[in-house]
Amino acid sequence: MSSPLERIKSYLDEQRIPYDSIHHRRDYSAQKTAADTHTPGKEFAKTIILTVDKKFCMFVLPAHKKVDLEMVKRSLGAKDVRLATETEFSGICTGCEVGAMPPLGMLYNLPVYISHDLTEDRLITFNAGTHEDVIRMSYSDYAKIARPQVLNLTSNH
Repeated sequence: MSSPLERIKSYLDEQRIPYDSIHHRRDYSAQKTAADTHTPGKEFAKTIILTVDKKFCMFVLPAHKKVDLEMVKRSLGAKDVRLATETEFSGICTGCEVGAMPPLGMLYNLPVYISHDLTEDRLITFNAGTHEDVIRMSYSDYAKIARPQVLNLTSNH
């Protein structure tokens, strides 16, 4: 079985999407990964999995922000929104290290919601399934393949 990074690269190559793959020292926070890869925190996308009315969904936000569950609930008209547990989603993003899922829902049959903050940048950088690899690509190419729904996911405090 191929690694998450190989799977992502293969998919991007098939789609003829240009990207950079960056290997960095192992770390476990989006902020540290952003620093290690010389990426402004507002351009580094972290991926979290939420359950929205008992369905798993992928949410993508800037490294330096936190998701506002109430805002997500209102935006989606959902009854119940919560952070999925590691146990719950470990089988969904097969082969990915916990906390290093790429924001590519189409690879995992998950809908993707992205913070409007990330749509303002020319580039997007995100974990590639491990805590040592990232992919950097143009935001417009990312939006073309991932087809995320843009939402206001974070509050300003």
